[in-house]
Amino acid sequence: MFPLRDINPSSKKPVVTITLIIINVIVFVFEMILPSHLRESFIQYYGFMPSELTKAIAYGDMGYIGINIFTIFTSMFLHGSFMHILGNMWSLWLFGDNVEDKLGHFKFLLIYLSSGFIASFTHYIFNLNSPIVTIGASGAIAGVIGIYFVLFPLAKIQTLFLLLWIPIFVNIPSFIFIGIWFLSQIFNGILSLVGPYYGAGVAWWAHIGGFIFGAYIAKKYKEKNYYTYYY
Repeated sequence: MFPLRDINPSSKKPVVTITLIIINVIVFVFEMILPSHLRESFIQYYGFMPSELTKAIAYGDMGYIGINIFTIFTSMFLHGSFMHILGNMWSLWLFGDNVEDKLGHFKFLLIYLSSGFIASFTHYIFNLNSPIVTIGASGAIAGVIGIYFVLFPLAKIQTLFLLLWIPIFVNIPSFIFIGIWFLSQIFNGILSLVGPYYGAGVAWWAHIGGFIFGAYIAKKYKEKNYYTYYY
């Protein structure tokens, strides 16, 4: 099940979405041109490591806590492979334009970064002592998807299925498509609690946290605009 596009035109050019994609691609290209040992050091330095934040909190070192908080934001712009960044940027392009159109450019950027922070913090809560560096924009994008889920539940997602390698194209309401996606995150997140070997190297709880935060923000947005309109 692969989303190709959403049938939900936007009225304004998604300049923030495009800018975020460009920044992510530039950083990824920079990563790829580094020698392998420098690339590893770059990711270790700018990626988010839960155990380091736990250590900083235990020591009460405010400076080191600040550095680790900083890496939560820098880690959003790092990716580990071509497929990693391709999947994330495709999802951001697919859902970001309509969310940016609805919220406005500045608010969209603010909520995108906030979703990434909440996503990483959710991952941290479930992995306090993990020495594994987490990178990627998927937590922030999960927040965008959560907003889309609430604001555009009936928008159609053109989806590719492979039935015995025969391509089938189906238009699925976003609440069904995203609902299935979110349930898969919950399932895999619960499995990851059994042991890290079940996680397949994916920060499932970051996706869950980002999505819930985005959905909450969208719900508040709808309530505010409802009361503004009717009262």
